[in-house]
Amino acid sequence: MDETNRKNQLWILAIVVFLSVVSIVTYAMNEYYIYLTAYLWFGFIYGMSLQYGRFCFSSAFRDLFAVGVPRMAVGIMIAMALFGLVSAFVTAVGMSTFHSAPYGVHAVIAGLIFGVGMVLTGGCASGSLYKAGEGNGVAFLVILSISVTQAIFADIGGWANKLAPQSWHDSAVAKGLPASINAGDGWVDQFLAGHVWNLPTTSYAEIVKFKNPFLAAYVGNVLVGIILPAALILLGVYLIWVRKSFLGKRKKEGLPSSGLGVELAGYWGMIAASKRTAIAGLILGIAAGLHMFVMKGLQVKFGVQNFGELMQRMGITFGLSEKGTVFDPGYWYVTTQEAQWVGWVFNKLGADNMDNIYFGLNNGIPNPLINPADWMSIALIFGAAVMALSHNEFKWKAPTLELAMWAVIGGALMGIGSRLGLGCNIGAFFVRVSQGDVSGWLFGIGMIGGAFLGVKFFNWYTDRKMAKEMAACDL
Repeated sequence: MDETNRKNQLWILAIVVFLSVVSIVTYAMNEYYIYLTAYLWFGFIYGMSLQYGRFCFSSAFRDLFAVGVPRMAVGIMIAMALFGLVSAFVTAVGMSTFHSAPYGVHAVIAGLIFGVGMVLTGGCASGSLYKAGEGNGVAFLVILSISVTQAIFADIGGWANKLAPQSWHDSAVAKGLPASINAGDGWVDQFLAGHVWNLPTTSYAEIVKFKNPFLAAYVGNVLVGIILPAALILLGVYLIWVRKSFLGKRKKEGLPSSGLGVELAGYWGMIAASKRTAIAGLILGIAAGLHMFVMKGLQVKFGVQNFGELMQRMGITFGLSEKGTVFDPGYWYVTTQEAQWVGWVFNKLGADNMDNIYFGLNNGIPNPLINPADWMSIALIFGAAVMALSHNEFKWKAPTLELAMWAVIGGALMGIGSRLGLGCNIGAFFVRVSQGDVSGWLFGIGMIGGAFLGVKFFNWYTDRKMAKEMAACDL
């Protein structure tokens, strides 16, 4: 073993020991901390899986639209289907922690904004976290930009209120929210309480209306909500980007190049093209489903529905929402917990940011040291670091000025898209689709369209930049 490998192994050991000590010490302090520990170790698994498979939604659509490589897009579809299979069981036995989101045009618009942003940064919300675990400086800037933007945007008012229709304002005020939540004076609050909350919510399991919960979950959420749409999307990918080269290669090799059997072989070959991505998708799908089961089990064990109740039992009340809750999704989620970091800092610096729906009513801004989803995101970075170190892929990379600029701009767009869509590529797309939530594919359609526009913009930008450089050389 050379010196680099030896150092990497020591760092891996140090990370695992550190997380283990945190788990043991906090449990010794209070049994309730096992709730946070569950988030921690599932986050660790997510980080390892993401890094192993280079699993990034931005890369998936950028590679597809820019160079016609479908590997990552296929991996995402595989992961969603596997997550859906596990989640359907969790849902059918009544152990799910998931709730469908309101669906409407806003989800498509939010996905569009988010999709453009993630291509500009070169990493989605989850991808930026795992890349941070590889030592990528740009990824840290993206995370910071997403977080700061969300914290500011969620509390935006003043001139922005003029952009809210009067119907939103009236509907928000009519909701009769607690006096501490000024829903009539904040654009996002009026958008949420005056518009989004008025939209319907449903899942494919509810649409098919089977009385048997297993039949409803597997036929509705999995077959109708995931497998059929994913299969159609992959069919489009095959026909547009893969089929021509596949048939051309068979023809050169003297093999049959027509017929249904040949087409099916090409379609399956596309799906099975990347073993590493498929394995990552398998682990992510299964882990995400089990995560829900475990969190629901802990809620049943402690007789609570939210970690905020356990905080109150421990005498910790700062940062709790008006409902006495904190952000505790019960499944894999990204972006809200990072926004809470910044919201907490802003509050400590004197900002009055608990009078809005995002922080004050729903999620709170607890100390990051006892924020459930925070533990998941931090552990995700550590998990990615462990996997990167084990493959000698960890390296500190400082961002260039240009990359830093795109990280900030793209991160801001992702932050805005996340708040409009009530989630990012994980919370608004991956998880929702896997749970049979109708809103999931709406956000996904927008995100894919945004990624396409982002790729087109970068192609234009690169061509323009190269033309200027060539002109300078001619001079």
